[in-house]
This record gives sequence, structure tokens and C-alpha cells, in this order.
Amino acid sequence: MTISIRRLHSGHADFSRQLGDLLALEPASQGAVESAVNAIIDQVRQRGDAAVLDYTNRFDQRAAQSMEDLMVGAGQLAAALERIDPDHRRALEQAAERIREYHLHQRQDSWSYETPDGTLLGQQIRPMDRVGIYVPGGKAAYPSSVLMTAIPAKVAGVPELVMVNPAPRGEVNDLVLAAASIAGVDRVFSIGGAQAVAALAYGTAFVPRVDKIVGPGNIYVATAKRAVFGQVDIDMIAGPSEILVIGDGGTDPDWIAMDLFSQAEHDEDAQAILISPDAAYLDRVEASIQRLLPTLSRREIAAASLEKRGALIQVANLEEAVSLVNRIAPEHLELSVEDPEALLPGIRHAGAIFMGRHTSEALGDYCAGPNHVLPTAGTARFSSPLGVYDFQKRSSLIRCSAAGAADLGRIASVLARGESLEAHARSAEYRIPGRD
Repeated sequence: MTISIRRLHSGHADFSRQLGDLLALEPASQGAVESAVNAIIDQVRQRGDAAVLDYTNRFDQRAAQSMEDLMVGAGQLAAALERIDPDHRRALEQAAERIREYHLHQRQDSWSYETPDGTLLGQQIRPMDRVGIYVPGGKAAYPSSVLMTAIPAKVAGVPELVMVNPAPRGEVNDLVLAAASIAGVDRVFSIGGAQAVAALAYGTAFVPRVDKIVGPGNIYVATAKRAVFGQVDIDMIAGPSEILVIGDGGTDPDWIAMDLFSQAEHDEDAQAILISPDAAYLDRVEASIQRLLPTLSRREIAAASLEKRGALIQVANLEEAVSLVNRIAPEHLELSVEDPEALLPGIRHAGAIFMGRHTSEALGDYCAGPNHVLPTAGTARFSSPLGVYDFQKRSSLIRCSAAGAADLGRIASVLARGESLEAHARSAEYRIPGRD
């Protein structure tokens, strides 16, 4: 198997356009998907559990007679944890502990301070009441996604986590259920698709309404999440997986090739890019790609991804490579260079940054500790990895003393009358001694 992976050079006159073409992603036709999703959401809102049951039986080839058949009890989670291979259990537990430890550092507490006039100002920080976690099922199982979404929510103090996980033909994945047990998920339903998102957003007799929905899914799930946003909060609308590697030529080219494969094997629209000032090194990595690709079990997917959206880019120097990083704003960025800390101050936009030759992106996917739910498609310019802060809400605190109310009232009165809002002004003025 030999593939053609594009080569770009930042010095070419047409480079900016070529890079734009590389980063562009043909949007899937949304019309039919949106129509189908909206119909499903409407039916779930109108018919509740009956609609969820009908769609689940139809799309997942189930024969459930009632919603009770789609519930996964705590005993089943515990049994799955006991049933899985001991090595798998140990790895899940070790990953969970590292993820929990990392996210404990993100937890925020309420705070306040008092001004000289006795006014108290601050923030009250509280967890959301209930969060829904979507975990894909079917062809692939993602216990790591259970850990990465459930553990930060629990660290934030969310009292109830509701997980939905489709089970085509009634087949549930023990690793996913075991991860749910380890992470402390409270309720699990073996449902998926737009009907599961709608049930979480609006609630049914069996599925409780949540405050936020997190987790990955296919185009129908993503479209449903977009449709219910506002009714509930969502984490993000995730695009295909991405990796960008900056290499200075000193890392084993086989390592870099496999790092690129680690994202390319996700799906045909995933993107894997290597940037280096060393043309000979790009040649060696390409040779490794050609030699190692046939050894992959998902080689057809990886090959399609690399041919469609992959690239090897030569730049003048590492500083120019950093500039390209900020233009691309990748989901995953590997700094596979001798001194990654030297490049770090210049990097403004990246979801997760993997520093040094020994730090593969795959470690972040599973067990390093930081979250693997990351912004894609350039959205790292304005958004961040999923974290504890995503499951907490903040309320402003204001308590005025008599003196503080008088001081603030004089300011508010002037501003309110400037906006022709008389009641605002008079409300503030009533607290000023000597003012009628």
C-alpha cells in the first residue's frame, strides 16, 4: 500500500491558499439530517418514552417492550467491572485516578471581599444539579470518554450523572459499563442517537431532564445537541480529530509516523499534519508512513485521512512553525523538539500541547490526566478543553452597607437618568440619606 500525502512549502507564493484548502472541511449536507433530527426531537417532546422506545427499537434493532428494558442498573455496572479482564480494570482505575487528580486542581470555590464602605462583593460557585453524558456505541466503544466526561463533573460536585449509551442489537460493552462504575455514574440508559439527546434535554417519565449534555457522537447526535442548546447547555460541537506535530528532526521518524496515524485512524476526515524546517526529515517521516501504514488494522481509514487531509509542511524555521500553529489552532499539538519550553510562550491557540519527544498524543487520550475532550476545527482560538469549570455555575454576590448603598446610589442615579430609566434612578436614590 502506497499513498500520496501532500507536501507544502511555506516559501511558495501560493502557500497561504494551499494551506486554506488543506484546512477546509467540506460540510456534510445538513438539510436532510436537520429535518430528521427535528422530527425526532418533536416526537420525543410530544410522546416522551413511547417515542424513545420506538426510535431505539427501529434504529438499534432492539425489541424492547418498555423503558425498563433500556435501563442499566447499578448491579449491572458492578458486574461488568468484576467481569472485565484484570489488566483492563487496573488500567481503567489507574487512568481514573490520574484524571481525578488533575481535575482536582481546576476546582473553584466561592469567594468574596469587602470594600472600605462595608459593601460585600463576590461569587457563589455551585455545581449543576444533573448532567447527561453521551457515550457512543456500536462499532466502537469509548470507556476513556466515560472517564473524561464523568470524572470532572463529579469533581465539580454534580450530584447526578445520567449516561446514555446505544446498544445496537442489545449488545452493551463491558468496558464502558465498568468505566461508568469507576467514574461514579448514577444512572445509565442503553439508548442513543437524537432521541437520547432529546430525552436528556426535555426529560421523559423515565429519563430525567439534565442541565448539560456532554460527550461525542455522530452527525445526528451533534445536530441534536446543536438543536437543544439553550434548553440545556452543551460542551461543544466536535469536528473530526486533529493532530499537528512540530518536529526539529531529532525524533525517530517511526514515532512521528505513528503519532500521525493515531489521529488519522479515527476517520477519513481526521487531519494529521507534520511541520518541520528539515526537508530531509520530512522525507524520512514519509518513508516511515509508507512502510508502517500496511501494518495498521485500520490502514484503509488512515490512508484515506492522510491522502485527503494530511500534509508534510516545510517551513523556514521553528518560529515560522509556531506562527502556523496559531493560524491552524489544532486540537492536539505535539512539540517534538529538543526544547519545547522555548516554543511554548509563542503558542496562543491549541487544545492540548504535548511537550518533548517522549510525549505522544495517545497518552493524553487515555491516562495522562488532562481532558481529551478538546476544541476542534480552529475553535481553540476561543474555547478550551472540557474541565471542572464546565460543570460549575457562578452567581454574583452583592451586599451593600448603608454607606455603600449611598455611594453606589449616587453613581447609579446619574447613569440611570442618562439612560432615561427613571425607576432605576429613583430606586437607587431612595437609599441615599436626605434624598426623596
